[in-house]
Amino acid sequence: MSLDELRTNLSAVDRRLVELIAERQRIVSEIGQSKLSSGTGTRDYAREKDVLDMGRAQAAEMGVDPDLVEGMLEMLIRTSLESQERDRVVAEGIGDGRHALVIGGAGKMGRWFVDFFASQGFATTVADPTLENGPNVFKTWTDAGVDFDVIVVAAPLAVSGRILAQLAVLKPKGLIFDIGSLKSPLIDGLKELLAAGCRVTSLHPMYGPDTRLLSGRHLIFCDVGDADATAAAKELFAATMVDQLDMGLEDHDRLIAYVLGLSHALNIAFFTALAESGEAAPKLAQLSSTTFDSQLLVSAAVAQDNPHLYFEIQNLNKFGLGPLDALCEAAGRIRESVAGGNEAAFVELMQKGRDYLALRR
Repeated sequence: MSLDELRTNLSAVDRRLVELIAERQRIVSEIGQSKLSSGTGTRDYAREKDVLDMGRAQAAEMGVDPDLVEGMLEMLIRTSLESQERDRVVAEGIGDGRHALVIGGAGKMGRWFVDFFASQGFATTVADPTLENGPNVFKTWTDAGVDFDVIVVAAPLAVSGRILAQLAVLKPKGLIFDIGSLKSPLIDGLKELLAAGCRVTSLHPMYGPDTRLLSGRHLIFCDVGDADATAAAKELFAATMVDQLDMGLEDHDRLIAYVLGLSHALNIAFFTALAESGEAAPKLAQLSSTTFDSQLLVSAAVAQDNPHLYFEIQNLNKFGLGPLDALCEAAGRIRESVAGGNEAAFVELMQKGRDYLALRR
């Protein structure tokens, strides 16, 4: 056959693939409805494994790369879970007739919460200084009032602390929580709310604003002294597959200094060293490796994020300097072993890291 004829045949196969995907999605929708009716959980890991194992076996039989088939099936499974989770949140939405206020609702995570509440049937009001007043939209959050069933504080950390303190004076009756990446700047405001008799707790979503599927994601709940308020906040996410973690306020910032502070600093150091190396990016791209490409991917995401938020995470955490000092010391030990030709010391560093990471698994 000619090249044009081969391409025509290929296009026909592609159309059939799309038709099969559409058929699969229709079946997935029916499965989701069945799970809702029977009260079955959204995710079934055993079933997912069966699907992937079957796909790899069939691929091997037909001379197709099993990794290609597994990757395609994983993408289809993830899309299916997104759809089922979204449908469950809507179906089990507890917001009917309730009102939510998102202070800082024009920010990235603020918008995520606005969309999340809307999907649950809440009448959602947004307050943000970057917006102009309009229907259910306020430039100044105090103009919106505090008569809401849920109030979310999604402003920058330094601002959030002041807002929490102001809310303590106004004494809202509804549930109040922040979503701050650090709790040190917020503790005073949270304690003032608790002392004022308000229903208050503190959350930290360990995922970004582009997250569509909460399965495998973590959401931290910090009880500030009102167990009922924390339970009410958890109930808002009961229809999702998010992993709910309980953590004390003090523990939170100490651990986050490593989880966020150290990882951010490592990537900033990586792309700073590259940017100041004098080597052109296109030349380095030609010499890429698996490790280099993976690190570039993570560093590029960090570089595109909000530098002001990242500085707050580093600067406002009273535990923040410890991991940074440890990073500098570790880099110094690597340099020392390399400069001194001390292979044993270098191997020991890698072995310690290997042992530690094995514990995490």
